[in-house]
Order: sequence, then structure tokens, then C-alpha cells
Amino acid sequence: MALTGLFLISFLIVHAGINACIWANDGGVMFNKAAHFMGSTVVIRIMEVGLFLGIFLHIIQGYMLEFQNRSKRKKGYAVPIRNKGSKWYSRSMGLLGTILLLFFIIHWKNFWVPSRFTGVPGPEMELANGQHVHNLYALMQSTFQELWIVLVYIFACISLCWHLIHGFQSAFRTVGVSNARYLKMLKNIGIGYAIIISLAFAMMPLSMYLGWVK
Repeated sequence: MALTGLFLISFLIVHAGINACIWANDGGVMFNKAAHFMGSTVVIRIMEVGLFLGIFLHIIQGYMLEFQNRSKRKKGYAVPIRNKGSKWYSRSMGLLGTILLLFFIIHWKNFWVPSRFTGVPGPEMELANGQHVHNLYALMQSTFQELWIVLVYIFACISLCWHLIHGFQSAFRTVGVSNARYLKMLKNIGIGYAIIISLAFAMMPLSMYLGWVK
């Protein structure tokens, strides 16, 4: 669970970096170049298979762990300890993970399936070198004109933030980091990472809906 979590944490950095290309505000040229590279490079496509295996394994492990934790103690404490024992988000990882799973399904349907299987609607973009690439940027612009989709993405990013705040430091604990000083540092890094990554993802649909990027 910890290893797949750390793997996905590293992937989020790459994904956020590609998404950040929309803020070049060049009509999607930089973003489409990056998306084409990720979709046409053999090594990246092989890594994509590993990514999906990591995602599904993390989901399965998460539900197994949630089931084991609930089955060990069917009766609650006589006096609820709430946040004195653990933070609410650490006790809600199953719920937060389920929200993210539902979001993944929507996200894959909106972008991954068209880019890999059914085809991106609309004309391709011609780059300066004459190469034609899928215009995923235009697809994003049209998709994020729907307010409910933007709100779903923002809600998912909030869930991701809480999921990462606990998951980041928990993963390092699981792989053997026990020094109190290092754990405190990792906790602070994890909080910063969770906020920055989640905010970057949330700003993408919001920027397109509000017309901050063209």
C-alpha cells in the first residue's frame, strides 16, 4: 500500500507539470506538444500500463485494508475519542479514496478514453514543424465550460488534498522511517505537497471556466 502510494505521489508531480503547460497561454501549443509526447513515446506508453496497475493495486489494497480495520473492531469505543486518537481524514481514507475512484472514472471518460481509443473530437492542431497532433487543449476548454464538471473536479481535488495529507507521511512510516525529527519534517513536506498539487489540479478547470487561459 505504501509503495504504490509513493509511486502515485511521484506520478502526480509529472501530471501536474504537464497540466501547468496550459498557463503558457499560447492557445494550447505547449500543452498539446507535451500530451502528444506522453501519448506517442513507447517508453511512456509502457510506463502507462504500470501506472494503471499501480492505481488499481492501490485501490484494491485500500479496500482490503479498510475491510480488515473494520472487521477487527465491530464495536466502537464507549467514549468517542474523535481527533484525540487520530485525525478525521486518517479515519476517512476509504471514503476519500472512493470519491477519488469515482472522479477517476469521470476523468478517464472525459480525456483518457478519447485520447487513446475513440479519438479527440474536432480538428487536429498543426504545430510549427508541420506535425499534426490531437487538440486535447480544445477538448479541455469545451469540457470545462460545464459548471457541474468544474465543481466535481474541485471537490475531487479537495478530497485528494486530505487523502495526501495523511497518505504522504503514512507511506514513509510504513516503509520504516521512525525518527521523530524526520517524521515531523515529512509531515510538513506532505502537507505542503498535498496543498500545492491539489491546488494546481483545481486551478486547471477553474482557469478554463473563468477564461483565464485562452
